[in-house]
Amino acid sequence: MTMIDLSYLNKIENDTLAPYASKSAKTRGRKFTEKSHPYRSEFQRDRERIIHSRAFRRLEYKTQVFVNHEGDHYRTRLTHTIEVAQISRTIARALRLNEDLAESIALAHDLGHTPFGHAGERELDEILKDRGGFEHNRQSLRVVDVLEKRYPGFDGLNLTWETREGIIKHSSQYDHPASEGFSENEQPSLEAQIIDFADEIAYNNHDLDDGISSGLIDVKDAESLGLWRMAIERLRPDMPEDPRLVIHGVIRTIINILVTDIIQTMSEKINKYSIKNENDARRIEDKIAGFSEKIHPANEELKIFLKKNLYFHHRVARMTMKARKVVRDLFTMYTAHPDILEESYREKISREGIILTATDYIAGMTDRFALEEHKKLTDPMIRV
Repeated sequence: MTMIDLSYLNKIENDTLAPYASKSAKTRGRKFTEKSHPYRSEFQRDRERIIHSRAFRRLEYKTQVFVNHEGDHYRTRLTHTIEVAQISRTIARALRLNEDLAESIALAHDLGHTPFGHAGERELDEILKDRGGFEHNRQSLRVVDVLEKRYPGFDGLNLTWETREGIIKHSSQYDHPASEGFSENEQPSLEAQIIDFADEIAYNNHDLDDGISSGLIDVKDAESLGLWRMAIERLRPDMPEDPRLVIHGVIRTIINILVTDIIQTMSEKINKYSIKNENDARRIEDKIAGFSEKIHPANEELKIFLKKNLYFHHRVARMTMKARKVVRDLFTMYTAHPDILEESYREKISREGIILTATDYIAGMTDRFALEEHKKLTDPMIRV
């Protein structure tokens, strides 16, 4: 039997991927030179380094919308990331883009996220507003470039330029990070562009699903949504009798509608702009990824609906208030009393200062660790 080695993998990419796809063999490289692996491509190695990182494992106990202890079946930042990766691979495969690169960016896109979801991020950003603020894409890049300690020759994971570019250029309704050092005047790779919309498709639909499951969203209200009506129309020939199966079917069908639309729209734009290679896609003014004129308004309607009926719900607002207080209290206590941090942080404080040390520490916390730490530092009856 002939072993599949790196040269064979590179040949498969050249033979099967589109001319405008990112190729592992043409990577702009890593910060620190390493020997190529004998039977794994460069983007495969990125993906596996991310999966084996501590920051990736911590996503299991970081909030998506509902704090971890609210229930066992709500999405966490980890399950969200897995859903984004799955959607990204589907789109990349359909368009003959590099699935390994798309998946690597998807798996890393939230590594720098704070505990308590966007509530924790907004609080850190407010605290640090006079020091450049806080933005989780920048923190994700810092995680993979600096904070992970797994190799003797360098800090971080030493990922390829393409994966790191995808992390810092990830953008959504929440994220618009600066990308200094990553060809700021160019569009990101098509693989990176996919992640923006895979992320949005995943969180809009699983937030809708979790909102209904929690009782915060009434199904009758959701039935007014254009995407919901489209999904019902497609399900009608085989409509299940069980209302729960109807909801699952609708969510699944909405995701399918959105993913299919992205694939078709990107394909049309690739032809429209005569995209022949990766550089063509980077040089055009508009991103190739996006929804069609028909689906875009329906997707915007869903986002507005979720904001009104879920994100601004009084129960979510209460969780948000408590989460922000925990983050602010921890930051205040650490910066006022650096000696309460473990001794292992003393060297980091002397090297990088207490502000950056406290920021890295808090941003890396899981929900439950942050809550336990807050209780230890504020409740005199709890052992420290």
